[in-house]
Parts: sequence; C-alpha cells; structure tokens
Amino acid sequence: MIIIDYIINLSMLSLMVSTPLVIRSYLNLKPLKQLRFWVSLYAGIVSSLLVSLSFQDQGYSYDIRYAVIILVFAYLGPGAGMIASTFALTARLIVSDNWFPAIVGWLVVMAVFIVIHKFTIHFRPVRRYMIFLCSYIVTYIITVPIVLNIIKDNPLFHLQYLMFVSIGVLIGGLLIESYEKLYRIIKERKRMEQTLEESESKYRLIAENTSDLIMVMDKEHAISYFSPSHEVVLGYKVAELEKIEICKVIHPDDVGKFRETITKIMKNKKSLPVEFRFEHQNGKWIDFESRCMPVMNDGKSIEHIVIISRDISERKKSEEILLQSEKLSIVGELAAGVAHEIRNPLTTIKGFVQLYGKDNGSNEINNLLLSELERIEIITSEMLSLGKPQAIQLNRANLCDLIDHIVEFLSPQANMKNIQFSRSYLGADFFITCEKNQIKQVFLNIFKNAMEAMPKGGHIDIKLQKGIDGECIISVQDEGFGIPEELLPRLGEPFYTLKEKGTGLGLMICHKIIKQHNGTISYHSKLNIGTLVEIKLPLIN
Repeated sequence: MIIIDYIINLSMLSLMVSTPLVIRSYLNLKPLKQLRFWVSLYAGIVSSLLVSLSFQDQGYSYDIRYAVIILVFAYLGPGAGMIASTFALTARLIVSDNWFPAIVGWLVVMAVFIVIHKFTIHFRPVRRYMIFLCSYIVTYIITVPIVLNIIKDNPLFHLQYLMFVSIGVLIGGLLIESYEKLYRIIKERKRMEQTLEESESKYRLIAENTSDLIMVMDKEHAISYFSPSHEVVLGYKVAELEKIEICKVIHPDDVGKFRETITKIMKNKKSLPVEFRFEHQNGKWIDFESRCMPVMNDGKSIEHIVIISRDISERKKSEEILLQSEKLSIVGELAAGVAHEIRNPLTTIKGFVQLYGKDNGSNEINNLLLSELERIEIITSEMLSLGKPQAIQLNRANLCDLIDHIVEFLSPQANMKNIQFSRSYLGADFFITCEKNQIKQVFLNIFKNAMEAMPKGGHIDIKLQKGIDGECIISVQDEGFGIPEELLPRLGEPFYTLKEKGTGLGLMICHKIIKQHNGTISYHSKLNIGTLVEIKLPLIN
C-alpha cells in the first residue's frame, strides 16, 4: 500500500509540474512581473497538495513534498524556496500531530540548503538540484532515524521514502529541463524566422524598388523570378513575362551570344558579363548590360543563375555623342588645314586678277572671276571655323525677321522650281539671343535642303510657336521624298549625306551652331510624305 501511495504522489507531482509548462507553451503570454514569487506560491500550493496525499505510519506523516522544495531551491533560489517550504510545513502541521520532528527537520534542511546555495550559485540548475538532493538524503539519514530516532528499526521504510523523493526530483527536473530546451529551440527558431523574414523583406525591398532588372534562371534555363522593375523598364506585366520564353524578347542577333554565355557559366561555374537587347512592349529595342552569377548548392553544382541587367541606352548615346565630337574635332582640324593651304594660293590668284583688271580695265569675265574667288574665300572661312572656336557676338534678334529675310532671299529660286513657302507665326514676338548670321546660315541650309527634296515643286510650311519650357519651336515641313527612319539618327554626322553631290558638312555645321545657342534639332520623316525638321531655341523675356 505504501508503494501505491508513493506512485500516486509521483503522478500528482508530474501532473502539477507539467500542467503550467504545457499551458505556457500554447499561450503566447507576456512574462509575469515578480515571476519568482508567483512560481514559489504555486510550488507551495503543489507541496501542500502532496502533503494532503501523505500516508501515516506509526503516528508519523510521510510525503514527497521535499521534491518540490528541492526543485524550487535549485531553479529559483532560497527566497522562493523558503516561501514554498513554509506552505509545505504549514500543511504538514495541519494534517499531523507530531510537530516537533517536522519543525526540526524543516529548520535543519533549510539551513543546509541556504548554505549549499551560496556555494552552487554559478552551477547549472541540473547540477544544483542533484547536489541539493544528495544533501537532503544525507541530512535526512542523520536527522530522522539517527538523531530523532524515528522508525529506526525499519531502514527499508526510509530507503523507500528517499528513493521516491529522488524519483520525484528527477521526474520534475526532467520535465522542467525538457520544457526549457524545447522553449529555447522554439525561441531560437522564431528568432531565426524573424531574422530571415527581415532579411527577405530587405532584399525584396531592394529588388522591388531598383531600376535594374533581376532575373533568376534555374538549371533548365527557365526563368523562375522576374523583378517588378521589368514592368517599369520593359512595359510587360510580370505575369506576361512568366509565360514568354526569355529568348523571344531578346534581339535575334543577341540570342546566340546570350545562350553561349549561359553555357559557359554552367561549364566553368564563374560569373560572366554579357550585353544584349531586350524588346520593349512597344516594339523598340533597349540595350542592357548584364551580369550573370551562378548560385551553388551544397553539392557545389549550379542551382540557379542570377541575372542582373542595367539599361545602358543613355550610356550608348553618350558614347555616340563622344565619338561624334571626336569626329567633328578631326574633321575640323582637317578642314582648317585644307582651308589654310587653299587660302595661300587663292590670295595670289586674287591679287593678280585684281592687277590685271586694274591695268586692262574691268570686264564681265574679270568681275565673274573675282566673284567666284570671293565665294571660295567664304567657303574656306567656314572650313576654318570648324577647326577653331569663333568669338561670336550675341545680340537680341526676332526669329520672325530672320526667317522672313531668308525666305525673301530664296523666293526667286523657289518660284523657278514651283515651290511655295507658307509661314505661320503663333505669336508676335520670338526674341532670342544669337549670332544673327549663324542662325541665318542654319535656316538657309534647312530651307535649301527642303527645296532640293522637292524637284517637282510643292509646299514648305514654316511654323513658329512657343513651347512649354520657355522655348521657341521652329518647324519646317516639306513634301519631299522623305528619309528612311533608320537613317535619321545619322543626320548631322561629318561627310554623311543623302544627296548625290552633297558634302555632308551642311547639317553638321547646323548642329554645331544650334548646340552653341543651347538649342536642339530633331528630324521626323516618312517616305513619299515628307520630312519635318524641329529646332528648339531658348527665348528671352
């Protein structure tokens, strides 16, 4: 019967220790203030309950309440232990009449536990409760059967009691340590999940707000991820791109290079750069510079390839402008050298023609020669202007007056070719700061090109209006043959011309003059419909 009573006590101890631990694991409660006090209070109630389940032998009451007290001392210290043991002693005095051995035993055990705690304060809880248990066994053996002479003739009874107290301590400690370990694992897992979530959130924030295109390609060369920037840069929805094979939006000329780069990465397991063109949703091609980086798995084989692409269209344009500037510089130096060599013999020829006319009298042929020589001088002066910057003198001028002057100058030639000029000025005053002769030269070149594009005659519409950014827009529309769209970007390059006897310098000079005046010039053309030239110049108040 005594063994059954001990088993009941152990079962109740296990239940009372595990219940709050299980409840705590399911409920996400905030830590209690003064936790030690509340736990010691609960431990006192548990030990009191174990006292109520005690059994009587020879007028003495026995239970395993000290198993709870040992655990409280080991985990929470002497303060909580004293509270719990006081509850246990009170309950023991209520259920039994033998107060003296209970009080003496309690005082001795408490004194031993307090002393041991001072020496084991830095030990781990498991080691502490084993030391407390051993000290309790030694104290019990010395105090109860020897000093107090209680049931001295039945050592088996004391052995059973100490064994069940030890089992109670071990079961309680095992439950608490299991819960603590599980709690630490769960807490560490939650911390890792939170860290992972924060890291993922940061990377997602970068991926979703960068202007670079980020793609993830798997081993089968299928794209498993498109960054949202594809929608902004290329115009496609991410859902649309996921249904399209990647090579179908890459320029046909670049597909082979792209596939070759991916093959090399798979073979060498090293990141490689590649340039290719992506097709925008509106059909235009955009230049991208990409970095393809392999991502390895634990087996050192490629699991994914991360492709980060950056739009380099503006950089390409800058490189083209730089190349154009270098060409202009070379052409300028070449033109200046040629012009300089021409002017030396030209001066001699002109001088002898003037002397001949002075000695023999001016005639029509002599005047014609002088006129042509002066024209050659003008051309060589323009060629010299390409080679070195000219000190231009800026003055306030009305664009309406400059255009009217050039139209009147070209009217006789236009009438002969059955060409009519129509002017539309959407405003009265269009004043700019400019070098008048240079701006006239620009209009002269543009108008003459328009006339030469209409050998059978037609209309040239000149429109003058104010833009939204304090600028003036001059539009010149002809009805000529038009220019193929792919050739428009090359207009203004040195020696590039579409005319049979052209030099390719006229538009180049126009571009240079407009740029010096902080303006822009652009072209729009359709075959067999005509060409529109738009010049934008800053207005002044």
